[in-house]
Order: sequence, then C-alpha cells, then structure tokens
Amino acid sequence: MATFGYTGKILKVDLSSRSTAEIPTLDYADRFLGGRGLAAKIYWDEVSPGANAFDPANRIVFATGPLCGVPLIAGSRWTVCGKSPAVDRFSYGNLGGTWGAELKFAGYDAVAVHGRSDKPVYLFVHDGTAEVRDAGDLWGKGAIDTREALQGKLGQSAKVVAIGPGGENMAVMANVIADNDAAGSKGLGAVMGSKRLKAIAVKGGGKRAQVAQPERLRQLMDQYRGFKRGFPYYDETFYDVLCRFSRDTTTEIKVIPDTSARMKRQPCYGCQGRCARRTYRADNGRTGKFMCHSAYFYQPWAEQYYGEWNDVPFHATKLCDQYGLDTIDIDLIISWLHQCREAGILTDQNTGIPLSKLGSWEFIETLISKIALREGFGDALAAGIDHAAEQVGSAAKGLVANAGIVGEAGYNQPYGPRLYLTTGLFYATETRWPLYLLHEVSNTISKWVTWRMMGFGYFSVDQLRATAKLFWGSEAAADFFTYEGKALAAKMIQDRNYAKECLILCDWLWPIMDLEYTEDHMGDPTMESQLVSAVTGKEVDKEGLDRIGERVFNLQRAILVREGHRGRESDVLPEYSYTVPLEWDVSNPQCVVPGSEGEPISRKGAVVDREEFERMKDEYYQLRQWDVATGLQTRAGLEKLGLEDVARDLEQRGLIAPLRQAKR
Repeated sequence: MATFGYTGKILKVDLSSRSTAEIPTLDYADRFLGGRGLAAKIYWDEVSPGANAFDPANRIVFATGPLCGVPLIAGSRWTVCGKSPAVDRFSYGNLGGTWGAELKFAGYDAVAVHGRSDKPVYLFVHDGTAEVRDAGDLWGKGAIDTREALQGKLGQSAKVVAIGPGGENMAVMANVIADNDAAGSKGLGAVMGSKRLKAIAVKGGGKRAQVAQPERLRQLMDQYRGFKRGFPYYDETFYDVLCRFSRDTTTEIKVIPDTSARMKRQPCYGCQGRCARRTYRADNGRTGKFMCHSAYFYQPWAEQYYGEWNDVPFHATKLCDQYGLDTIDIDLIISWLHQCREAGILTDQNTGIPLSKLGSWEFIETLISKIALREGFGDALAAGIDHAAEQVGSAAKGLVANAGIVGEAGYNQPYGPRLYLTTGLFYATETRWPLYLLHEVSNTISKWVTWRMMGFGYFSVDQLRATAKLFWGSEAAADFFTYEGKALAAKMIQDRNYAKECLILCDWLWPIMDLEYTEDHMGDPTMESQLVSAVTGKEVDKEGLDRIGERVFNLQRAILVREGHRGRESDVLPEYSYTVPLEWDVSNPQCVVPGSEGEPISRKGAVVDREEFERMKDEYYQLRQWDVATGLQTRAGLEKLGLEDVARDLEQRGLIAPLRQAKR
C-alpha cells in the first residue's frame, strides 16, 4: 500500500557500531506530521535529559516533511535537530536547497544519528540503503570542499551536508552546510563533529514524491501559482532598495555595483523562487549563496575600512561557510571584540587577532581560522562569547549584553518586544532566536511601512487590521501601543508556525496572509491544510493542523522543562528590555508602527512595561492551559493534546502542575 507524502521509512544510524536500521515513519506522522515534530518526538523518546550535547547518546536528526519533493509550493525545506552545545538543550536549524528533497528521493523521510565513530566517517544514502564509509581523506577539509570532493566521487547529482573544521573542533557556533550553501545553525555542526561524522551524502536515483490526490493538488498548485503576493522581498526593485539604503532609510550608501549582473536567483527544490535567495558572483569568478544576514554581517565594517563596496563581505561569508561557522554568532563576536578594544581591554597583541584592522580581509580571515581551529584566543571564542568574557574578566563580561549585529550595538534584540510587543513571548518561551515567528510580525508591519512610508504597495492600515483579525485573533493585535490581544496573537502564530515547521514550508512564502490581485487583498489561512490533505490523502482542516502545531510546541516545551527550563521563572526577557530605550531595529530602522488613526509613529525610546508583560504572560498561560503561577504544563492540558506519555513522564519527575488559575 502506497504511503502518500512519505517514503514510509526513517533511517537510524549508530556510529559506535556502524550499524543501521529502519523504523516506520507512520509511527510518528499521524500526531507529528514530520520535520520538527518528528525530530522532537524521536529526541523525547531517545535522549536522556542528563546527556550533554557531545555525549554519544545525543541524537542529531535530519528530517523532511510530507510536502517535501512536491514542486512549486515551497515545501522542500528540511530541519536538523538535537541537543545544542550553545545552550545545552534541544534546538534546531532550518535549511533550504535541495538536500532534503534528495533524501526523500533516496528513500527516507529522516535520518537519526547517535553514537560516536572511532574515526572520521561519512554516510552515503542511496536507493533505499545506507553505507557508513571512511572519511579520513575528508577530515580537515572545508565544508564546501568536502561537498565538492564527495560529488566528485559519487557524481554531481549527489547532495551533501557537511561540516568544516569548526564542527570537527566542536566550536559551539559550528554550522552544518549543505548543497546550495544552505546552513543549519545552533552548533549542530559541532554535534556532528563530536560523532566524527563529516558528511551525509544522498542520491535519489531520479525518484519523485507520490501524492494521494494529484488532480486536487494540481488545482491547488494552479491556485498557488496565481497568487502574486505583496511581500516586499518578492519584488526585485524593493530587494535593490533594501541593499541600497542604510538603517535610517534616507542616507544612500555604496552598494554592490551592477546588481543584476552579479546576482542570480537560486530557489530551493521545486520552488518558484519569489524570494531573496540569490547567488553572487565575485570579481574573481567565485559564486555562492549571498543573502540576508550572512550577506551583510561584515559589510558595514568592510565599507568603513576600505571606503567603498568590494567583494570582501562576500568572501567573508564564504569563509564562514567553508570553516562551518554561523555568521550571526561571528557577527556578535566581532561587535564584542570591537567594544573590548575601544575600552582598552583587548588588543592585537593579547588576542593575536588584528583588531585594529577590523573590516579588512586580514582581520576576518584571522578571526575565523583561529576560532575554527581553536588556536590561541580563538579557543576561548570557540566556546562562545560568555566563556571568552569570563576568561578576560568582569569589564569584558559587562559588554556582552551590548553586542549587536550588523555593526550595531545598543542592547539590540532584532524584531524585539520594545518595538513589536507580541514578540516578547517568543523570545521568552523559545529555545533559540525564533526567526520564523518574528518574521510573521515584522514582515507584516514591513508591508504597511512600504505602503505608508515608501509610496508603493497596497497594505494600508485597514488591510493590516483586517489581516491581524484573521491571522492573529483581533485588530488589537496590530496596535503596538497596547498589550491587549498580544497573548492570543502569540499563541496563534506559534501554533500555525509549528505546523509549518512540520510540513516543512518556507518562511518567506507561508502563511499566505495577503493577496495583491484580489478586491479585499485577504490571504487564505486554509491553504496549508488543503495541501497536506491532497498530498497525504488524510483530511485535516485548518483547526486540526493548528492543533498539530500546538501539540508539537507543547512537546518541545516539555523537552525544555525536562532539560532545565523552569516555566515562568525561565520565561524572561533580558533586563535591558525594561530599562534601555529602543534606538533601532534591523527590520524597521525608524521603528515606525501605525498610530490609532493609522499615522506613522516611531517607538524609538520605548521599553517593555514589566507589569504589563507579566500580565500578558498570565493570559498566554491561560490560553495554553498551563499553570499561571508556575508556567508549567498541566496533565489535563497535555492529555487534551494527545500527549499522555509526556504528561506521565513529567509528572514522575515532579515537573507538571495541576490545572488551576492562580491569582497574581
């Protein structure tokens, strides 16, 4: 019998014994769909909370969703999950490119790896089989070089996810790097390194995804293809505008010359490519993915040093990819190093890094290589900013909180709650920087900013409020001068996006919150459930899909609680959120939001109201059916979501609360 939407198999690999086994995907799919849900359930069942990130018992899970391999709908992203060395608890990365689809074509919905090899190995998955092969000749190579070497051995159709020296040496910010330079963060490359797993190569042999209702799916795909949505990044003119303007949106800066000649679309498997995913061609002919944060993290420093645009920022990005290090972590390290040098704490001499040449190729090359190879002061940095600051001393520790991104400092939380109140609950309850949740809020407001401040688009304040009512539960959710409606909005956004992380759909294209060429411009919140129903043949409506997202979110919450999260006392914001006035935001440099009459009002100077935020948490816990006093889950709430086994485990550990409503 066909298993529509899935291959039906999960590959389990024990590197200690070099053995492999298969388990049925359907043991997980009914309740958790795939992607993050599938990975979280494997992790819950198999990883003891006492295991550390580099313990052989830790699992690293590479998972796809039921929509992976289906063309056009932007559903072929994939996830990597496991205990992160950066936070010593469960975390995840979300990647694009073509590796995920190729894994499914090779015969598996997911790969779960545990154990530790006695020498470097790589995994070759093809035609429904898997081989653990020697990787001694690959150990020490960069992630990109490893990919190219394996494609030379196995054929160019093979897709490869690999680590660089940063992962081999277990730097806590080590990435996994896949085909199309797709990157998965939160230190999971270091987990691969601890297992001496250099790479996983997959080769599908030309197979394609099977769907249950092809005619229904074709109609949905035609409908989806006809959507010309108004997300600004789809528009190449606006993409160039983003590249051309600095944070105050009025001062033009030197930029990439001849953008159209240097940039080329690079969509993920089976996608229309209506997003900012691009490859860049440098003067020396080298090409590679160059987009979002990784494209501009070094740009302000390089322009300041050289006085004009050049290819150094691109080569800095490729250097991070080659060594397998996360650019966000490197960005924060650079900011901290700069502040320490300005304060006279760190110098070229006591670090062995040319801090005085920040912005140069010499600086970034030295910094990245020292971290990845754990040489000199790079060894301290490879353990993270907090560890390095602890070694340097109290003055350096005091500057950690002020480290910012893209050349900025000033206690900056991108898309943070001082600007968008709703996002405070994401920052407080998530295991890492929850970008896909933040995007739903920030990108929606960016559409209004585009219409109101830049004079094009259609996303008026009335459109914003109507969209907020449909997708966030109330018009009040779009008013960022009141805490009303934010708790419900946060729950709805999390539930919807956790379902999206199981399918797995692209963050830039989903959910479909608005449509350009319709009379009311309103989006369709049911499209995801229609697609998964057509592909799998199992009917699920919007509410049912949201419930799956809620179940997976609660499973992840239970994992975090089992690993040390303490409910309400852990659901906190950095102290500066309440005390340091907002100055700037990467998504909205002027910090502009609509006033009561739709007029643009800047929230510069705003802080989070501590009491109001605690009241918002009360409401959020009530909506989640968690205990208000402690923020812990309840047996009744978990059982209602079909997580009886989770409730029993937490209860035995004393980590569950009775269903009650505490007065505050």
